[in-house]
Amino acid sequence: MAGVAEKARFYLERAVPQLREWEEKEIFSKDEIRTIVQKRNDYEHKVLSPGNKPSDWASYAQWEQSLESLRSKRCKRLKIRHLNSAHAGQTRTLAIYDRGVSRHPGSGALWREYLSYTSSVKASKRWRKTMTNALRMMPTDPELWAMAGRRSAKNGDMAAARGFFMRGCRFCTTNEKLWVEYARSEMEWLEKVDKRKEVAKPGHDVLRPDRIEDGDELRLIDSDDEDDGDLPEPPKSQAKVIDKQSAQQLASNPAMDGAIPMAIFDISKKQAFFNANVAETFFELFASFSKLASQPKISQHVLDVLDQEYPNHPATCNAHIRQPIIGVDPQTAEFPMNLREVLARLNQYLPETTDQAELQRKTVAWIDGYLALENLDESIRLVLEHTKKKVVLA
Repeated sequence: MAGVAEKARFYLERAVPQLREWEEKEIFSKDEIRTIVQKRNDYEHKVLSPGNKPSDWASYAQWEQSLESLRSKRCKRLKIRHLNSAHAGQTRTLAIYDRGVSRHPGSGALWREYLSYTSSVKASKRWRKTMTNALRMMPTDPELWAMAGRRSAKNGDMAAARGFFMRGCRFCTTNEKLWVEYARSEMEWLEKVDKRKEVAKPGHDVLRPDRIEDGDELRLIDSDDEDDGDLPEPPKSQAKVIDKQSAQQLASNPAMDGAIPMAIFDISKKQAFFNANVAETFFELFASFSKLASQPKISQHVLDVLDQEYPNHPATCNAHIRQPIIGVDPQTAEFPMNLREVLARLNQYLPETTDQAELQRKTVAWIDGYLALENLDESIRLVLEHTKKKVVLA
């Protein structure tokens, strides 16, 4: 424990200038500062001791954030506008997360919390470096690849977003999560371009990338960052998951007819995780973009695959049953009209499905989703409740 005590003292001493300034400017009293020191000492001993957990580091960082929030409120109340240690709290929190992920590089939750914090304080360069390190340590974590891709897409850099998603899909071949997120990102991009077309001036290129501010570029690798390394490369066997021709199509196809989302779905069909339920997930995703011009074509493409490869499977039947109301707002007049068609299809497919119990379960699940809505029309609620009872007793 002697080594732990020395290390703890080292980290505590680095905060002395900050504490002195707080005392001098009467932001915190002597007793409060004594309590802060004791609390930090307890946390340092806990995270430095053998057997520490990722949750210990997370708790430490969260406590520092709450302390920084309190400091900020008191400065505002006391009208203290300048502090030499104004950014010390933020720096300390980042350092705690950095030490934490170094000690527990396999903790996805801690990496994500670290990334969330860097994003909240707008530390863009730190975020890129942290994401690169996280992906190097956990290249098969679909959530991390999705975070990187969606951040790029959010900032209008679809080329970078596609790069992240494609690289991630080569690693994440055990489940459909990242593939579905990739498709979602492409659908959102198509929706954004559709909106641009409505207001675009003649001759304006609606497919142009959004302008990105230099301070928030979404490249994870900076040429001037010596510590930043390359993103992980998939092994040769996984690199073939998306072949060269498919990669070129996904990266550069500007088609507004939904070619890229359909290509993502088609490539996912070749993966070991693909089954009827995965196809149904893709269908529900695509169908939810009801205002997109190319949505019917994309959704029908998935339905055709379901009909050909999984005829009368509960997932196929459920997709056909729900098709009229997916993406339709329950508050619109269109919903009850389409619900009639849904109920007719339900009566048609229930006797035909290969697994009636599973289709009943799926039906009850989506009905419960609508019944959970507080502002659902009472007449629609009565119809759905009656349908649910009928399905359960069937």
